[in-house]
Amino acid sequence: MHTDRPAMELSLGLNPSAMLIDPLYQHEIDDAMINFWLPKTLEYPEQYKWYTNWEIVLKNTNTSIGGMGFGGEPNEKGEVETGYMIDGNHHNKGYATEALRTMIQWAFGHDAVQAIVIRTFADNLPSRKMMDKCGFKQVDDIDGLLTYRLRR
Repeated sequence: MHTDRPAMELSLGLNPSAMLIDPLYQHEIDDAMINFWLPKTLEYPEQYKWYTNWEIVLKNTNTSIGGMGFGGEPNEKGEVETGYMIDGNHHNKGYATEALRTMIQWAFGHDAVQAIVIRTFADNLPSRKMMDKCGFKQVDDIDGLLTYRLRR
């Protein structure tokens, strides 16, 4: 069961990281662990890849520098939503873009996936820049929460 990040990293054969995580995102991660990732991967063991956090690992140090995942299997419109977090020590190095491109390739390898959706705040310029690089288009703005979509 969930104990803490260093224990999880060690169980995966990774060197423990010293992540710099904004407290707002730390709260979201903690909430996702308890209320989404753990229960949903247990509920859908055959489809767990759609419900878990995929660690982003820096190969040269064998440490996790963040995570990315989907909010479940494709919905009735063939859309999946993704989210991500990168260690503050590794911002603006292209790692999130590389990871997102890998996740796009993986998701579009499933015929049921027709589009990928990401939501971010209007003031999160690095995230918005990354989505532009990866071909996402802004499709909505509700009180500063922007929705981006990438169609197959």
